[in-house]
Amino acid sequence: MIVVGMFAYVLMQFAIGAWVSRRMASEADYILAGRSLGPVLVAFSVFATWFGAEAIVATSGEVYEKGLAGAAVDPFAYAAALIFSGLVVAGALWRRGLTTFADFFRERFSRHVEVLVVLILLPGSLFWAAAQIRAFGTVLAVGSGQSLTTMILLAAVLVAAYSAVGGLLADAVTDLVQGMVVIIGLIVLAVALAGMSGGVGAVLEANGPERLSMWGGLEESSLQRVEQIVVAIAGSVVAVELISRYLGARSAEVARLGTVSGGLMYLAMGFIPIFLGLAAAQLARSNPALKAQLASPELVVPALAQLALPAWGYVLFSGALVSAILSTVHAALHAPAAQVSHNIIARLRPEMTPAERLRSVRLTVLVLSGVALVLALTSERMKDLVEIASAFGSAGVFVAAAFGLFSSFGGARSAMAAIVTGGVVWALGRFALDWTAPYMTALVASTLAYGVVAQAEQRAGEGAASEEKKA
Repeated sequence: MIVVGMFAYVLMQFAIGAWVSRRMASEADYILAGRSLGPVLVAFSVFATWFGAEAIVATSGEVYEKGLAGAAVDPFAYAAALIFSGLVVAGALWRRGLTTFADFFRERFSRHVEVLVVLILLPGSLFWAAAQIRAFGTVLAVGSGQSLTTMILLAAVLVAAYSAVGGLLADAVTDLVQGMVVIIGLIVLAVALAGMSGGVGAVLEANGPERLSMWGGLEESSLQRVEQIVVAIAGSVVAVELISRYLGARSAEVARLGTVSGGLMYLAMGFIPIFLGLAAAQLARSNPALKAQLASPELVVPALAQLALPAWGYVLFSGALVSAILSTVHAALHAPAAQVSHNIIARLRPEMTPAERLRSVRLTVLVLSGVALVLALTSERMKDLVEIASAFGSAGVFVAAAFGLFSSFGGARSAMAAIVTGGVVWALGRFALDWTAPYMTALVASTLAYGVVAQAEQRAGEGAASEEKKA
């Protein structure tokens, strides 16, 4: 019954997306929804896109293991990133009339920088999509009793089909439905667990002061925790999944208001996964069977739902988890596919018709879905995928975007230097040298690279101008 209910829910969302997309005839319709989104759709799309499996499943697991310190990054750092993006970045980017984020780098710097940005941000999106596919597979496996590998394969097929059919407008409409389902599902589970645990006060008291400290009980150092927060904020600000949401708004003000509202919704709802993790720690002390189920932190939420809810309630909550996953995975596949197709394939084949461009985006979605499936099958934890997704290649892009958007300092070479330096320094520090703060080091190195090369560009320009005057 549970699996049938989840499949029925997925098919309903698929049908909504297909119906909304029935008049879609061009690449622009698919990518931007005709820049027609109002503040409510933008807010729910931002919220639903970011409030994915890691915000519910991974955060609850982290809080179960580490206490409140496990929530410093999600929801607090991610919510801060969304609010900052709305206040500072969303309106400025929207007013440029962009189709994709990479368009900005072509207009401000050069065609080569545009392509580099597409390629360097692509792996991060794929890691994020893989995290959602793995989470979807976990929900299906817990509900059906089938193997995790089998359910991950099934989840990949479902999300690939769902993502290929609907464009941004379909995604925004289904995000509205899915966001409401997520909110209702989380509230239902939280109320049920509060009843079992003796109330919120009892849960807090049972966890004790150390587990309720944001910085207490951590294995990692304070510098490592700051590194994680910086990754979440800087990586989110330049995430194509977020930017694609507000580029489809009908005005700069709607882009700003919708993104800020989505961030505030994220923060408010983020307290529920925190409560779930704390409640799990309390209940596991007196319930050996539950404690045995929680051997993996990723199983905290599904196990709690099975424990606290009747069959119909579990189906409802599973629908909430699937809602969060579908919204996030659609963005994680739709946005990078749009950039690959619009900024690379269409540039190489300018003779393509509007119908061919639309077909190109959808085929790219399917190809990226296959890559994300491989990553989901070969990883061990969703949290690891999410951490890599936020950090991969984004340090240099963040620096180049900040200089390019808010100053006239620097040109194509300085942007290339920042992006390449950031990617290389982070990769070496993260995978080869085991630095404590590779991302923050990459940000500093990228800023220095941009500044040094920009100064050289400026001097070269002044020298050329001087030679022209002499001539």
